[in-house]
Amino acid sequence: MIKGTKDGFILMLNDQCGYEVLKEELIEKLSVQYKAPADGQAVKARIEAGNRFLTEEQQEEIRQIVHQQKSLLVDDIYSNVITKDEAEQRVREKEMSSMTGIVRSGQVIEVEGDFLLVGDVNPGGMIMAGGNIYILGTLRGIAHAGCYGKKEAVIVASQMLPAQIRIASKLNRAPDQDDESHEMECAYIDDRDQIVVDRLQVLRKIRPGMTKVEGGI
Repeated sequence: MIKGTKDGFILMLNDQCGYEVLKEELIEKLSVQYKAPADGQAVKARIEAGNRFLTEEQQEEIRQIVHQQKSLLVDDIYSNVITKDEAEQRVREKEMSSMTGIVRSGQVIEVEGDFLLVGDVNPGGMIMAGGNIYILGTLRGIAHAGCYGKKEAVIVASQMLPAQIRIASKLNRAPDQDDESHEMECAYIDDRDQIVVDRLQVLRKIRPGMTKVEGGI
């Protein structure tokens, strides 16, 4: 099926037929139903594969079929099915590792998911996490949250005095402070795509899913 949206087109692929049949139907649908814009401007197409797993070779073949239609470009390919390795990677990224102690100068701690440190990060020390970083202590070294590209990650510290903070591909040096703050602070990427350091209380607004409590009496 071909569905038009304000951002372009969605190509919804049949996930019940064979792959060769799918390709034939896609070619036929595009040739009959799709008409390139008169001005020749490129139009984005998102492909939804449903419950069909597409190998990298098949994804590239689908892209080429779509690219044969002038002015139609594949924006992305979505599937409800992932590989076992991808599933295991997602589980690891959701796990939290913890440590009690001091991250000393020259020491690098790297984890795939969230990281909780009960202690300080000294100048020259570094924490890298695929998810969020929580420090119940003073951050004076480097903290890199969302190091695999997760821009929603945050850095929380009892005292935020870092040499540098990084979230995904963004980096920022904390502003000079004369006095140490007595409030817990957090760092996050705002809607301007910049790292912001603010009071911990703002997490309730900017990351509501993180502060949701389930269960209880």
